Amino acid sequence: MALLCVFILGKAFYLQGVQGNYWRQMSDSMHQKIVELDADRGTIYSEDGQMLSTSLPQFDIYMDMQADGLREKNGRIFQENIDSFSRAMAGYFGDKSAAQYKTELQVAFRQKKRYFPLRKKMSFEEYKAFRQFPLVKLGRNKSGVIVEENSKRLAPFGLLANRTIGLSREHVASDGKVKKMNVGLEMSYDSLLTGQKGQRLVRFIAGGAVPVEGFQVEPENGRDVYTTIDVNMQDVVQTSLLKVMVQSEALYGTCILMETKSGKIKAIANLGRRPDGTYWEDDNYALRVTEPGSTIKLVTLLAVLEKGTSKLDDMVEVGSAGRMVVGPRNINDAERSPKPVLTVKECFAHSSNVGMGKLAFKAFAQKPEEFREYLHRYHMDVPSPIDLSHLPKPMVAPLQKSHGGVMNMITMSFGYAVQVSPLHTVTLYNAIANDGKMMKPYLVNSIRENGVLVKEFEPQAIEKNIASASSVKAARESMEAVITEGTGKYAFKDMPFKIAGKTGTAHVADGSVKYSDGVYQASFVGYFPADQPQYTCIVVIRSKPHAAVHYGGSLAGPVFREVATKVYAMYVNRKSATPFVPKRDSSSYFFAGDAGDIKKVLQTLRMPFRDSVNEQTWTNVYGNAGGTGQPVLSVNRVRKELMPNVRGMGLRDALYMLESLGLKVTIKGKGKVISQSVSPGTAINRNLAVVLDLG
Repeated sequence: MALLCVFILGKAFYLQGVQGNYWRQMSDSMHQKIVELDADRGTIYSEDGQMLSTSLPQFDIYMDMQADGLREKNGRIFQENIDSFSRAMAGYFGDKSAAQYKTELQVAFRQKKRYFPLRKKMSFEEYKAFRQFPLVKLGRNKSGVIVEENSKRLAPFGLLANRTIGLSREHVASDGKVKKMNVGLEMSYDSLLTGQKGQRLVRFIAGGAVPVEGFQVEPENGRDVYTTIDVNMQDVVQTSLLKVMVQSEALYGTCILMETKSGKIKAIANLGRRPDGTYWEDDNYALRVTEPGSTIKLVTLLAVLEKGTSKLDDMVEVGSAGRMVVGPRNINDAERSPKPVLTVKECFAHSSNVGMGKLAFKAFAQKPEEFREYLHRYHMDVPSPIDLSHLPKPMVAPLQKSHGGVMNMITMSFGYAVQVSPLHTVTLYNAIANDGKMMKPYLVNSIRENGVLVKEFEPQAIEKNIASASSVKAARESMEAVITEGTGKYAFKDMPFKIAGKTGTAHVADGSVKYSDGVYQASFVGYFPADQPQYTCIVVIRSKPHAAVHYGGSLAGPVFREVATKVYAMYVNRKSATPFVPKRDSSSYFFAGDAGDIKKVLQTLRMPFRDSVNEQTWTNVYGNAGGTGQPVLSVNRVRKELMPNVRGMGLRDALYMLESLGLKVTIKGKGKVISQSVSPGTAINRNLAVVLDLG
């Protein structure tokens, strides 16, 4: 027995002293693990700095009932605070009574639970209040409170550009792995928005995992994406489209507004009808390829003009019956021609299928595959170069003579046997508005990290000249004739400014829809003002079966008219006025800062001033050189949820104001603030980075 005892004691000393580190590491490897920490996903902003998609923090709260401070002196701190803590929880959240909270906490304390779930998915506002509760404000060691932060993706503007901005969500696949389901910009710029994950060491115990203090690598937050979207224009486009969609009970519709000179997408709406009759951004119809109808006639017009087989004032016999056999094909016009012989321009203006078919047959009957070359020149047979992922490719029917090429070419000339997206069409029409220069459509202006510019995207021309100057001029004249005498005459009667464009109506047969269903796709695409184009817009609406109103001019035209009228009033008309530029006066100045400090300076210098600040904290002061010459103090209002204007402030005042709002500030230069990276009035969230330029 004595020898056995000596052996056991020796073995124990050997295990603890010689092999102790090995077995402790083995224990740690079984009960500890490094887990990944998700970075805060970057925010997607509009061009003027308003949040289109952002992540709101959520907090899961647990309690470690074996925390040293909580259990010392037989749990004195726990017993002293449990009543007040339970009342605070019940009073603020209201989901349980104070007695229920107290009972659950006491049971968890007796059972020495290391990971007791107190509350999940707590909002940031709730978390701020929770931190001031009794017990919690004593700190983690004494309260045992464990906080795990995660985030929820939110689109503050709801329906506005929702499908283009996209979704960011995760799901558990069949193999048990978490996978992303992103669309739109959230998918295209996912790697930049996601950031770099961090790491945390956790110890697994009964009921969960507890973080190990001091063993954590913080994640790097995702970068922010600043888009070309203008929220006000987006609202106009969305509202105008939705109104007509509801009135007509249309199946789906899209509207794209593009800045002519740059190719920026200023607004894009996609609305689909749901089973209950409401509309939602359920798909990106702006990218869906379909037979476009008569809007493709611009390709035909440019092609025959460029080939030189026809001129704008050439005469074309279209007859008065509304139908005619052209080559191997029988062609019908949706509306009878106003006269049996039309010029080329009138064929386009009155949207004569017969006329455009005859022009195409004259130019390409001997070599129909040559028509494909013009489609390619105008980028109508390749995916759009817009900065989005997984773009569909247009579809073009065979054009070889041996595969029915002549028949297909004639059919394409007025909008069938070819499938393109509304984005392709508006890009082409925008090139005509831009004197032949085709601009790449794009949605993102810049990438920023903590408010600092990382990458900026400039306008890019994909074709400097899609056609000769004479052909472009002829196309513009023809598009203006659509409004003055053609199919757009009644839809745009008494417009206060000139527009140019083209109507389109396609009888739909795709997917499960057959011609007998009576579904039509109505379109209108054009630009305004016609003499100095600034914006190009397309409206495409798919009608309900056998709808009474289904033509491009009568269904899509009113949407274009309302968008053009409102955007012109808000932006174009305002920009066209020549601003008055006064001579610089050396006695003029502008400062901003604490109202009390500025008043004290003026009083010390014995400078009389006009005061409209009263009891407000912050003020702007400027010289009234053109009036009395006295400094004028005006109120600089500061709201917690909006970015303040700190221009003109000294560094001390600017830092105090911004940091008191929870913003991160980066300084460049010396002097007073001359510019700020986040525009005044922009909605802000805590930890938003702001760059101040001093000079």
